Amino acid sequence: MSKRRALITGISGQDGTYLAQLLLEKGYEVFGVVRRSSHAGIFDHRLKWLGIRDAVTLFDGNLLDLSSLCRIVQETQPDEVYNLAAQSFVMSSWQQPILTAEVTGIGALNVLEALRLTRPKARFYQASSSEMFGLAQETVQSESTPFYPRSPYGVAKLFAHWSTVNYRESFGMHASSGILFNHESPLRGIEFVTRKVTDGAARIKLGLETELRLGNIDARRDWGHARDYVRAMWMMLQQDQPDDYVVATGRTSTVREMCEIAFEAVGLRADDHVVVDPAFFRPAEVDVLLGNPAKARRVLGWKPEISLDQLIREMVEADLARLRAARPMSPAGTQGSF
Repeated sequence: MSKRRALITGISGQDGTYLAQLLLEKGYEVFGVVRRSSHAGIFDHRLKWLGIRDAVTLFDGNLLDLSSLCRIVQETQPDEVYNLAAQSFVMSSWQQPILTAEVTGIGALNVLEALRLTRPKARFYQASSSEMFGLAQETVQSESTPFYPRSPYGVAKLFAHWSTVNYRESFGMHASSGILFNHESPLRGIEFVTRKVTDGAARIKLGLETELRLGNIDARRDWGHARDYVRAMWMMLQQDQPDDYVVATGRTSTVREMCEIAFEAVGLRADDHVVVDPAFFRPAEVDVLLGNPAKARRVLGWKPEISLDQLIREMVEADLARLRAARPMSPAGTQGSF
């Protein structure tokens, strides 16, 4: 029996890397779409971190180039396609709103169209986002909560989400969306607040910095681990019928509380080092996002397994290891110690 084939856009990102690892463990043949970069070795560092770079096959492509997507789909003949690629940093979406709309919104539509044209029976997953709820219209957000995005990123994700619904209903495609709430890991980019916090705590512990400057530390989010969330993605595409699911822990914490966990992990007090800087506030803030994962639990049998405390401590340990590995050489030619 031939292996099932999966194609992942955004395979070099946090979610793409963990998803590739999960699918490989399940016996899939895994292909990924990567955008060509002049910075050799940058695009696959997460795959190398998990030790799976040589186990996946990568193709140069771009979500804005429908022809490249059609070519890749025809060549790989995937059974499942996961669209995880996006301009995913919310703050940057105000500086680059058109790029965000094109990559995050139109890019998803291009993947759907490539499948409709060349592989309509493939199962499709769209990475939707809790940022679509934005100015939340309900205290706890579920699949039926009205959307009210508060950033160009949220607006673009909403376009991609409704495009997925439209292709499912118009063309009978097995197209599902996961409305994922915040999910983090040691592979999270340094520009995201969770990684900024854990890296900051590690730097201060090692004497490289003395303070950590953040924006609204009273913003509340529903944080989970990316490993748990990519498992939900896979489970959606194993269902007989496509659908949309909120993926969340159902618990909320503040950035302040996350800081306390991170600094406690290195034996420090967050209050001694965290500085609130208005320069990091969003133009339109989203104060609280809290998901209701009841449908995912009921239909998929999914539930998160890793707590916020475990997640943050794992990230701090990874950042300490990174920084220690990168410490400068002493004049005598041996590595200095912190």
